Amino acid sequence: MRDLESYARALGGRPLIGVAPRWNQEPTNPHIPEHLAPSESNASYFIDAILAAGGMPVQLPLLKDPDDIQRCVDLCDGIALPGGHDVDPKRWGDQRPYDPHMLCQERDDFEFPLVLKTLQADKPLFVTCRGAQVLNVALGGTLCMDVSKYPLHEGCMHWRHEMILNDPAHPVHVQKDSLLWNCVGQKELIQVNSSHHCCVDRLGKGVKLVGKATDGVPEAIEVPSARFCLGVQWHPEYTWQTLDSDLGLWKAFVEAAKRC
Repeated sequence: MRDLESYARALGGRPLIGVAPRWNQEPTNPHIPEHLAPSESNASYFIDAILAAGGMPVQLPLLKDPDDIQRCVDLCDGIALPGGHDVDPKRWGDQRPYDPHMLCQERDDFEFPLVLKTLQADKPLFVTCRGAQVLNVALGGTLCMDVSKYPLHEGCMHWRHEMILNDPAHPVHVQKDSLLWNCVGQKELIQVNSSHHCCVDRLGKGVKLVGKATDGVPEAIEVPSARFCLGVQWHPEYTWQTLDSDLGLWKAFVEAAKRC
């Protein structure tokens, strides 16, 4: 494209949203005895949410070369990271043994530089579940790898944080005057779904905790110095059609990308 106006026309006015892919290796079985190539893919709900909010999603390839990752950032108006595998605890120096089947080095190797390059370019970044954890660790933070061991508020028990995707699982307190607060319609209490067993622990540099479940588990972070940088622990791609607060997240992200 020769200029921004022709670029916008080509996309029908929709900002281009780069979506980091999931990575899956199918095991062999009696019907498929040889290893198939790993698949890079995205959940249709995640793509649908971006389209509904007015964006044009494009799946990014899992890249290793820093220059190629930078080209992806330069190409896109905004970047989104979905959920998936656990983040490798070695990323913040925790050398204790951890189940390798829960990890995905291919995604870690791509998403960590992708997040940092997006922030350096000051382009909108919206990350969910694993993506929020990657954001915090990329900026020097740590994770709690077992939510059931996260400190509780006095007089509380943990909500069920694993696998309630299509309906609200628990409420979240939203910090007033935060980016999150503005995205969800300036509400200080919202309902969210849930599917995770890890969460943010020590905050990374410049990261602010702006949402907590009522049991005390961290649920949302942002980077106030960025144009738009928001991470939520839940999965708003499943509930944007039924929860106005989740639709608001996608709309605010895409609107920020339009202004790039």
